[in-house]
Order: sequence, then C-alpha cells, then structure tokens
Amino acid sequence: QVQLVESGGGLVQAGGSLRLSCAASGLPFSMYAMGWFRQAPGKGRTFVARINWSGSSTYYADSVKGRFTISRDNTKNTVYLQMNSLKPEDTAVYRCAAGRTVLRGTSGEYDYWGQGTQVTVSS
Repeated sequence: QVQLVESGGGLVQAGGSLRLSCAASGLPFSMYAMGWFRQAPGKGRTFVARINWSGSSTYYADSVKGRFTISRDNTKNTVYLQMNSLKPEDTAVYRCAAGRTVLRGTSGEYDYWGQGTQVTVSS
C-alpha cells in the first residue's frame, strides 16, 4: 500500500519560511519523480515544483522560482520543499505526488498523491 504523508505546514507571517516534508512508503521511492502541487481556497490545483528520481533535475513554477527549493533524500524516502520569502498568495493546501514517468509535469502523470498539508501566510 503506497502512502505519501506530508508534514511541516502551518501559519507563518509574510516573509517567513517553512519546510514541507513528504515521507513515502510502499513504493520504490528512488525510481519515482516527485512533485509538489498546491490548491488555494476556491481555486484549482496548480503545479509548484518537481524533481527527478535522482535529484539531478528540478523544475519550478514561475511564481515560486527563486523562493522555493525542492530536494529529496532517497535514503529516507522523503522529498522536501523549502519555502522562503513566503507571500499571502502562497496560502494553500500543499500536496506531494509520485510519478513513475513524468515528462511534462502535468498532474495526470502522477500515480500517487498525499492528503496535503495546510500552509497559511498572514500579511
């Protein structure tokens, strides 16, 4: 049974930082690309960042480029999202996802999803 469990969300003031973690189990983690998506209240799910199986390649949405960093530790079956210089518009539920074959980075390419963790940025 595959499980992706996010943690690290919370309430932070604008300009602050948070680090999200996503612990994976039940799958060969080092063979999967990992991604982070977010969904703000009343809005659709949007791509945030992704990382390939080895960690050698990363890609970010323009809205978070230069502020967020995705990384992974295959020895711990965990992917991270370091979020700096947070803005109120970053407020959303953040979900991690695992995909065996991720070419374009669209949400449909991911096979497994976590339940999400809430991030709230106050102004």
